[in-house]
Amino acid sequence: MNKIILDVKDVPSPVQWVTLSLQHLFAMFGSTILVPYLVGLSPAIALISSGLGTIAFLLITKWQVPAYLGSSFAFIAPVIAAKASGGPAGAMIGTFLAGLVYGIVALVIKKAGYRWIMKLLPPIVTGPVIIVIGLALAGTAVNMAMNNPAGEYSILHFSAALVTLAATIICSIYARGMLSMVPILIGIVVGYLYSLAVGIVDFSPVKEANWFEMPDFIIPFVDYEINVTLDLALLMVPVAVVTLSEHIGHQLVLSKVVGRDYIKEPGLHRSILGDGTATIISALIGGPPKTTYGENIGVLAITRVYSVYVLFGAAVAATLFGFIGKITALIGTIPTPVMGGVSILLFGIIASSGLRMLVDSKIDFGDNRNLVIASVILVLGIGGAYIQVSDQFQIQGMALAAIIGIILNLILPGNKEGAEEMFDKEDKNSIA
Repeated sequence: MNKIILDVKDVPSPVQWVTLSLQHLFAMFGSTILVPYLVGLSPAIALISSGLGTIAFLLITKWQVPAYLGSSFAFIAPVIAAKASGGPAGAMIGTFLAGLVYGIVALVIKKAGYRWIMKLLPPIVTGPVIIVIGLALAGTAVNMAMNNPAGEYSILHFSAALVTLAATIICSIYARGMLSMVPILIGIVVGYLYSLAVGIVDFSPVKEANWFEMPDFIIPFVDYEINVTLDLALLMVPVAVVTLSEHIGHQLVLSKVVGRDYIKEPGLHRSILGDGTATIISALIGGPPKTTYGENIGVLAITRVYSVYVLFGAAVAATLFGFIGKITALIGTIPTPVMGGVSILLFGIIASSGLRMLVDSKIDFGDNRNLVIASVILVLGIGGAYIQVSDQFQIQGMALAAIIGIILNLILPGNKEGAEEMFDKEDKNSIA
């Protein structure tokens, strides 16, 4: 067994602290700024909200869970849809509602135990939904890669996307150590340098930006009035159900890496509450929904440095970066095809992770029950099916697929897990 270099409560030396915290910052940086770039929100706010959200998570989990929270890819399509119908205000209200779902689930788990949620969201449901999350965004990635700012096909811009994609793939396959944890960031850097060489980068915003600038916060009751609609709730809330499964998976992996059972101590309810609180904080200042990051769990596994103080340092650094105008402006100069090139691989990896969940869970597709559930989720989600009852009532693609998948899993015969008790003795005792 590999020797732990810094355990969870160990305090690093000042030099270690800065170096290791920056390493975690770079691991999450590419993905965290990509999400706001895709949905039209501020990358600066995404950095600030990820930092503040991570600090809140560490506090709520009693400084026991070394995790970093960045922008969630699962909410890209719902946030875009929410912005289309209600502007940035709609996206923020929807994000807030998703955070509330986490809080409610955390409260129920606190009272009734955690077995019920694992049975409500088995791999046969969450795997196909994760595939939908990735493939439903495929068209967005390809359009970003091929088109110029006017929305017309451009071989020059497409070449920047292909160079970015190639660099990201090469780094993912051949890089070792810390470099293997930041293929997205390296791909963006290489693509950016190529874009500079072919002349599709405009540096003027960086020259005009100040070093220290106040980001464009979006504050409720200041920048918009609160208007919660059923349509908005149905757009965002079902996706939160899916990301809860992602959260549980991350906690199980993190428990194996660190050598502690985080499902029991400090408890799944605390980590879910921390995730939800981070999402609510993000909603209150104009950022995208949050989730624990697999990239940073990978850094923990490689470095064997589990100190929560290192994660805290990364969170503080991310928060400070959001107020540096030059950095925000520089992020804004990244050409759209560069982000498109990264997205081609990243969205594919999201879909592939859903396939991997099905394989790792040994889902038997010789069983018609599993075949039916997965097939219906995939076609409804990728096809963009929706239920329209009125102008204010619509359940869209991914959300509809998730809901129907859960229902099918519960009602179709042959559900061995569903036949078992939802709460074991330990859970029942916790209700009292």
